[in-house]
Amino acid sequence: MTTFVDRVELHVAAGNGGHGCASVHREKFKPLGGPDGGNGGRGGDVILTVDQSVTTLLEYHHSPHRKATNGKPGEGGNRSGKDGQDLVLSVPDGTVVLDKQGNVLADLVGHGTSFVAAQGGRGGLGNAALASARRKAPGFALLGEPGDLRDIVLELKTVADVALVGYPSAGKSSLISVLSAAKPKIADYPFTTLVPNLGVVTAGSTVYTIADVPGLIPGASQGKGLGLEFLRHVERCSVLVHVLDTATLESDRDPVSDLDIIEEELKEYGGLDNRPRIVVLNKIDVPDGKDLAEMVRPDLEARGYRVFEVSAVAHIGLKELSFALADLVGKARAAKPKEEATRIVIRPKAVDDAGFTVTREDDGLFRVRGEKPERWVRQTDFNNDEAVGYLADRLNRLGVEDELMKAGARSGDGVAIGPEDNAVVFDWEPSVTAGAEMLGRRGEDHRFEESRPAVQRRRDRQAERDELDQAYDDFEPF
Repeated sequence: MTTFVDRVELHVAAGNGGHGCASVHREKFKPLGGPDGGNGGRGGDVILTVDQSVTTLLEYHHSPHRKATNGKPGEGGNRSGKDGQDLVLSVPDGTVVLDKQGNVLADLVGHGTSFVAAQGGRGGLGNAALASARRKAPGFALLGEPGDLRDIVLELKTVADVALVGYPSAGKSSLISVLSAAKPKIADYPFTTLVPNLGVVTAGSTVYTIADVPGLIPGASQGKGLGLEFLRHVERCSVLVHVLDTATLESDRDPVSDLDIIEEELKEYGGLDNRPRIVVLNKIDVPDGKDLAEMVRPDLEARGYRVFEVSAVAHIGLKELSFALADLVGKARAAKPKEEATRIVIRPKAVDDAGFTVTREDDGLFRVRGEKPERWVRQTDFNNDEAVGYLADRLNRLGVEDELMKAGARSGDGVAIGPEDNAVVFDWEPSVTAGAEMLGRRGEDHRFEESRPAVQRRRDRQAERDELDQAYDDFEPF
């Protein structure tokens, strides 16, 4: 059973932010201690980092669900919660990160390169941080935000200088085993190589890596055989080497037709036209193989290929091939543009950018979308009237109510904040910005008295008493 995995689907969850704390300082001889609730801790991120010691994605194939730790909630005494610990996942060099739709999110090449796959949620502010001249002792705190939940796909594309391509049993594994110290599986049956093998070759002062890709057959670019699964490992290679079998026992095959078929599959896969090619006629230690190599060599050279006759078993022609590959690799490295340090570009938002949109949907619902309104809604404890009033004030200051009026909203219309699958919907009533006169006891806001059950019960009892008093006044004795 192979222990090589080069494509996995990973489900990552960042940590949730800790809730803020609503607390009032209580100490003897300090009757007005004031709010002292601390902030919640930040949730941990999920980070992918390239590690040269990792060569496969097998670990994530067996354990595809990964989660960072949550932030701790704040506490009284101005004690902030502890931040969640980041979860760092090591991936091989050459890992491509994609979303479920196949869009590339990151291409991780080079030791230490990292990508934040899931962002941890912000911690909620405690009531000490929410205190202001207008609201001196808030009776609420903000909730922590949930961390990101993402489904991503990791694909490994081997980072090598040279790729050996060809039919199964053409001798690619034998060739890499004698050119380098790699020890791939070698046998006399097709598809012996089930995973890419990497080897390091030293030719003079040049050191380069060479990859043995599993055998290709007609239709590989459409998924036949193992080709489509491993053709991605050829993409990063600077030089392609066609390994052709000159001693095949199949009567309908010859080196020239094998080359044409493999070239057609590479063309169908796409993106490899600009790579330099070298043709290797292997197995010339077999008498018939030597004769066939001498026959087809002029035709291949007429097509513009550099041709080398070698024998991996008898170690014939390997030195010349090794130095020729080193020369091509050196030229490819010299032609590669010099990597420059990433420039940080700051793009400030326009002064008149409100940061949200208000749209009217077909059913008459008004939907508000924007980073700030949606974040504020997630942070609001809707069981606390004062917290809801604070949210209303923030939305009013941001200009949401003005935009709703411009869009035609009237009192009692439905308003949704957030996407369709996770929105908060309420009946809109134009609000008045809260002042000290609007605030009652901690956790209360007079603007929402109508919605509080206790207030409604008091109103019902008062209505009953008024009804009884009116009945008594209307009573006429006999």
